[in-house]
Amino acid sequence: MRAILLAGANSGSGKTTVTLGLLKVLSEKMAVQPYKIGPDYVDTKFHSRITGRPSRNIDNFLIPDEDILKYLFLKNTEDVDIGVVEGVMGLYDGLGSDKDAFSTSAIAKLLHLPVILVVDGHGMSTSVAAIVKGYVAFDPEVNICGVIINNIMGKTHFDLIKKAVERYTDIPVIGYLPRDKEMSLPSRQLGLVPDKEIDKVDEKIDLVAQHISETVDVDRILELTNSYDEQATDPLQLYQSSLRIGIARDEAFNFYYADNLELMKKAGLKIVFFSPIHDQQLPEVDALYFGGGYPEEFARELSENVSMRTAIKEFSASGAPIYAECGGVMYLGDALMIRDDRFEMVGVLSGHSEMTPRLKKFGYCYVDVTNDCLLGTQGTQLVGHEFHHSVFTVESSDLKPVLEMKKVRDGEVVDTWTGGYQVGNTFASYLHIHFYQNKVFFNNLIQRLELAVNDS
Repeated sequence: MRAILLAGANSGSGKTTVTLGLLKVLSEKMAVQPYKIGPDYVDTKFHSRITGRPSRNIDNFLIPDEDILKYLFLKNTEDVDIGVVEGVMGLYDGLGSDKDAFSTSAIAKLLHLPVILVVDGHGMSTSVAAIVKGYVAFDPEVNICGVIINNIMGKTHFDLIKKAVERYTDIPVIGYLPRDKEMSLPSRQLGLVPDKEIDKVDEKIDLVAQHISETVDVDRILELTNSYDEQATDPLQLYQSSLRIGIARDEAFNFYYADNLELMKKAGLKIVFFSPIHDQQLPEVDALYFGGGYPEEFARELSENVSMRTAIKEFSASGAPIYAECGGVMYLGDALMIRDDRFEMVGVLSGHSEMTPRLKKFGYCYVDVTNDCLLGTQGTQLVGHEFHHSVFTVESSDLKPVLEMKKVRDGEVVDTWTGGYQVGNTFASYLHIHFYQNKVFFNNLIQRLELAVNDS
């Protein structure tokens, strides 16, 4: 199989737009496996919509074990013609000032991925050559093999940039995207609005693909890909379980890593999807899993489904285990406050969530388990990611945090906070966790779920 990485010179350069168009064009000719570097849940939905395959996250903070990361990449790409990887932020942007700290460039080197650099050409001509030359020289170990220019005013504009870049560097300019407002996709909270919420989203993607076909040398991109002959070797010895897991999946809850869901199935777990918005009762399951999403966008619908809220509260009270991330915390609390409106929620956690105009937490964090919970026993160390515009306010002295988080940048601790709550066998936190983060986490999680089920 072959693979290529599309990276931006900066956030907003157009790498996602270019990636979506290229995925569409290639998918009409061959089997394509899409990837997204970093913890993003939304871009991957667009990838999957286009290719028909679950897009995978490649993140060496959330998955610090290089053997596991390489295995996931090789395994998920072995049955396709090409893997297309979308970068995150700018090529060298990561955590802090270290260019190798969880950046797109770090992944490019780790997985030997050739890089096509996407540059916004608006308002520039020869200056683009200086940008490309600087990116190439900044880390010679990164294989920048081509450039695509976005936001071009016309063919004459593109020809000026192409001639300058190829005059002052050895990097070929393999195409461009014109400036076209009809291609733009709406944003929310530092990312795209989910695909299912965008009007005429397929028409927009088709338009991008049409431009890609007309103004980008797709055959040249295929020539620039790297080939991989290495076989994927699974580094995990999985504990097997027959538990039935109910997973909330609808408009409000849909942030799940594809590799997490696949790992659950691989371990023998039976996944049963249900909707907290549309279903009136829970399915027959042993445990519940709430991922993140946008419950604040559907607060009224969630609140008005009283029978589902009651069923979940009774499920928790019975001692059956519930694992909830981010949006799940907001839903399992007593209420969700949005400006002057209060929406009643499940009421397992004694407290309420409130939406805030600014991000409250954003980024990677190291996690210490301070009290035994579903995530681990006291002293367990994990990694995770938080991204939320809400705060959870505890309203009972009996509800204590069971996690301590810290953000580290350039070797210095820049922020610490507590969070995560356990009520009976219900655990909820703002953390997004990758189940493949080490070789023992997932096995331990399933065994704790089984103990909770047997005790309930």
